[in-house]
This record gives sequence, structure tokens and C-alpha cells, in this order.
Amino acid sequence: MIIIAEIGVNHNGSLEIAKKLVSYAKDCGADIVKFQTFKAKNNISKFAEVADYQKKNINSTKSQLELVSQYELSEKEFVELYEYCKELEISFLSTAFDTNALEFLDQFNMPFIKIPSGEITNLFLLEEIGKRNNNVLLSTGMADLAEVDNAINILMNSGQDKNKITVFQCTSQYPAPDDSINLNAMLTMSNKFNIKYGLSDHSVGITAPIIAASMGASVIEKHITFDKNADGPDHKASIDINEFKNMVLEVRRVENLLGSGIKSIHESEKQTKSI
Repeated sequence: MIIIAEIGVNHNGSLEIAKKLVSYAKDCGADIVKFQTFKAKNNISKFAEVADYQKKNINSTKSQLELVSQYELSEKEFVELYEYCKELEISFLSTAFDTNALEFLDQFNMPFIKIPSGEITNLFLLEEIGKRNNNVLLSTGMADLAEVDNAINILMNSGQDKNKITVFQCTSQYPAPDDSINLNAMLTMSNKFNIKYGLSDHSVGITAPIIAASMGASVIEKHITFDKNADGPDHKASIDINEFKNMVLEVRRVENLLGSGIKSIHESEKQTKSI
């Protein structure tokens, strides 16, 4: 099972904070750290308002463009982050929000291409990703089953091997209420599309990832922060370092508890059986 520490924009636009969070994630036992690569002015309309959760989390009256621009890292900074991840021996991953970002990220030989929920209807981006036929993580927040089906078909028609796709159950609310998480939707998508599945979690705490692990999720993604009360749109939907460490320990324990599935006599039972 792969565990991704989603740093996202919780670095608040600071390379120094980004590096600290990479170090924390490594210490906690994460397999991958993930960021977001975008040019705000190329992706966001100047007329777009901030979302309700952003208003609540940061009490901002700025436009979406003004808000997101604060959290943009430069290409040079991403190169430095990638090198830092190599130094710490933790995999680097970043979400591309358009084809320009996708082409920039090609140089990093990432373990996955991550498609964010907001781009599940982005035909051009999906086609470009499909042509690469890399391992893909497809987040499905705000999407119904038909939109997920359409996205998978676009990827495959562009050259993507379905066996390299993992669909993420995701709820695009920050934080997301418990009754919106719908972990059973992982199984619905797996059965419908015969595809690997995981969880990109925005719920409070670590319960949902642990349950998802017990349900066979192959990848778990969770936002990590240095301070849940810090200024920024995603900190309140994140877990702190200690919580993340506990989550990793519990998910690894679930893996151990699930076992191989082969019914046999365990080494620890043999002496008891002989008695």
C-alpha cells in the first residue's frame, strides 16, 4: 500500500516550509510527497470567486486568482524540491493542472501522474496524459459515475493502459463531513470499471484512511500540515505531523492484519497445536 503525504499548497508559497514538510513526511514513513504545479493566471478566471470553504478557512475577500497566486511555486523551486526529495530518498510527485505544467513535470520521472478532481472533465489534459501511458491517479471529487467512466475512456482511447490507473474516491470539501466520504464508492468504481482504487481523503482525523486500507485501497493520500490553524485554504482539512505518523503506523498495521489470505497454520500457532 502506497501512502502519499499531500503537501499541496500548505507550504504557503515558501520553499523553506515546503522542504520542512518533505522532511516531516519522510520521518513519518510516507512513500511519496505531493505538490501542485500551476500558473494561477493561466488556470483561473479573474472573475472567479473564492469557494465557501476558503471563505470559512481563511476569511478571505480576495478573488480566487488573487488567493491562489500566493501559493504558486516557481519552476526553479520545483527543481530544487525534486532534488531535495532525491536527497532524502522519498518520491516526488506534483499535480499538473494544465498541459504546460504536465510537460514541465515530465523531467522528474514521477511514480504517478495525478489528475486532480477539478480536471476530470479537462479533455485536452486527459488526452495528453493518456498518450504518456504512465501510472495514473484519478481523483473523482465532484464527479458522478458517468463522468468517471468518460474520463477513463478518454485516457484509454489516448493510449492509457487501464491497469495503470488507480481511481481515488474523493470529496472536494475541506474539511469534508463524515457523511460525504462514502468509502463504499471505492468498491462501486472498482466493480464497475474493474480498476484499482484508493482514497484521497479530506475528512477530519485518520479514521477514514485506516478503514480504506482495510477495504483494499492500494493508495492512500492525506493532506499534511505544520499547523492546522495556519493561514491558508487547506490547513484545516489536513492532519499535523503527529497525526500523520499515527496514520502511517495504523495503515501499516492494517496491512499486517489483513495478511496473505492463504489459510494455513501460522508459525506462532505450531507449539500451541502440538500441545
